[in-house]
Amino acid sequence: MPTCDKCGCECEVDELRELAGKQVCEDCYLDGIEITKTCDPWAVHSAKNTLATDGKPILTEIQQQIYDLIVKEKRLTPEEAARRLNIPETELRREFATLRHLELLRGEKTADGMVITTF
Repeated sequence: MPTCDKCGCECEVDELRELAGKQVCEDCYLDGIEITKTCDPWAVHSAKNTLATDGKPILTEIQQQIYDLIVKEKRLTPEEAARRLNIPETELRREFATLRHLELLRGEKTADGMVITTF
């Protein structure tokens, strides 16, 4: 059975997709083509007005874990947060975009790159 060139998982031949000259599984393909926008004023407006109940946003389990970790640690790089939560960095960045739109977390540039912190 063929394997994904990126993550190494086994998949059926018809499930492989070509991405940048590599044969990858659907999950890696979607991660590779996804463009997550963290700074989107319309998404901020929509998120704050449609996802809130009693003034508090409804978060998924992983979003709540990310939020709780950043509140506890104050500032973490995306790589470190993903490592501590044992999730792929692509998933962390996707969930961070939602938390950014809800104005719960934000990115902050540093001399070494970027850290995630609270609003």
